[in-house]
Amino acid sequence: MIHLEKEDTKLMVAVHGWSGILLGLLLYAVVITGMAAVFAEEIGIWSAGHVQTSSAFERPFDRAVRVLGERTPEKYHEGVDLFEVGDRNMGVFFHRHETDASGNLVSRGIYYQLDAQGRVASERSGTGEEVFGPRNDDALSSFLVDTHVRLHLPDPWGLLLTGILGLAMLVAAISGLLIHRHLFKDIFTLRRRANPVLVDRDRHSVAGTWSLPFAFLLAFTGSFFSFFGTVGVPIVAMAAFGGDVQALNDAVFGNPRIVDERPVAVGNLDRIAQDSIRRTGEAPTFLSIEHFGRADSQVTSFHPPGEGGLEPATLLYDGATGRFDRAKPSIGTAPSAGGTLAAIMAPIHFGNFAGLLSKAIWFGLGFAMCYVTLTGLRLWLVRRREAGRALDWLERTVGAVGFGLPLGLVAAAAAFLISMPLGSAVFWTPTAFLIGFGSALVLACTLRSAATLDRALQQATGVVLALLPLLRLATGGPGWTQALAVGQPVIVAMDVACILGGGWMLWRLRGLGDAASRERGAPMLQAAE
Repeated sequence: MIHLEKEDTKLMVAVHGWSGILLGLLLYAVVITGMAAVFAEEIGIWSAGHVQTSSAFERPFDRAVRVLGERTPEKYHEGVDLFEVGDRNMGVFFHRHETDASGNLVSRGIYYQLDAQGRVASERSGTGEEVFGPRNDDALSSFLVDTHVRLHLPDPWGLLLTGILGLAMLVAAISGLLIHRHLFKDIFTLRRRANPVLVDRDRHSVAGTWSLPFAFLLAFTGSFFSFFGTVGVPIVAMAAFGGDVQALNDAVFGNPRIVDERPVAVGNLDRIAQDSIRRTGEAPTFLSIEHFGRADSQVTSFHPPGEGGLEPATLLYDGATGRFDRAKPSIGTAPSAGGTLAAIMAPIHFGNFAGLLSKAIWFGLGFAMCYVTLTGLRLWLVRRREAGRALDWLERTVGAVGFGLPLGLVAAAAAFLISMPLGSAVFWTPTAFLIGFGSALVLACTLRSAATLDRALQQATGVVLALLPLLRLATGGPGWTQALAVGQPVIVAMDVACILGGGWMLWRLRGLGDAASRERGAPMLQAAE
């Protein structure tokens, strides 16, 4: 049991309520897009119809990179980044580090995209921000991740806002914990035959309490990622390195070595990749070459956590000979508790440390957090209504955001499936989201009640979601037989999830009657706490 004085309890209730009201809708937007971002890789495979299952690093690529090195100006040999793009193809970025006119550290160079045969499919020159970005075949997954990470606001404001929202989630979680006098009793209490408001308050309490550890993890790790680059790095660079961000990066992430600028061909990259797979059991997600073509070059391979582990693996190789040097920590030159903690932040935040199982659990907990956030807002409004201070405009806004965001997301998915074969998915994916969400805002201003708004938006979302698999097939996506034949059950699983999700939403709406009867009786999503 948690005991607080009466005045302290009232204060915590006020803090809990106002922290949710002031930032609750934005927090809801971050969490619901985070649910989708957990499956960003799977959504990318499903939506673009990717059927390749073997990693680009499991195919020969050494010769292709050497040829690119010969055609790329030597000034961009300072670093080479290799990673997968599209349907298991490879991206190669030859670059150097420099400071732009605003004083920001940037990477400038030439970015090549290779096809499955190692031929150059496209070539772009410029800074990292200029050459990278959503492609036609990954516009949907990129849109989901970018919305979750920074709400599509320019840097650093988007990251700062999501960091503040993470802190708001911590405040709401702690204050919500403190106002429960009978915590362990409350998490098992569901009064199904009580007043509708009490029923929904119990549901909110149960969902919020069981997902409390997840809320702490999500809020802490999310705030870490948001503030690390926008606040932490500049402060540390100013305090310890005279403002030199590159020097800080070299000290924290770099590999100390004796400088040797003699020209020496890079070691066999195919053998390095094969050796790294043998040592870690996982194909690299990223390969970095420092000082390509020099005697002091080094190759670093980055791997996802192994089976049963949380910490990603990082291996270091001598770039000139291809000889394995050592396993290194993600941060620093020697293993440390802080480095390990920083390394496991991403797997914990995105829930990808145990494959689809951990992702499914994270998705479910994210759904619970969305429910807690939305119903908490509804309860706050019910209290004001009971006190004679009804805020109809805010109630409609909560409904428009709560059910309009899912409508916008499924509209974006539908637009991607239609426009990707036409080569215009980068434009139409965010545009369709704005159209879907904007339609929800228009309905909020025109429909006669908040309950009617909720029902209309859920019906539209359920219908579009259930129809996405048919739309995918109609626009040329692989069928279930083909997907299973090439070892891509993810496509089938995503189709089934869309059909079941849309069907469940429509099933919930059946038999609830018209909007007026719901408002008088049992609202579909009553205020809960």
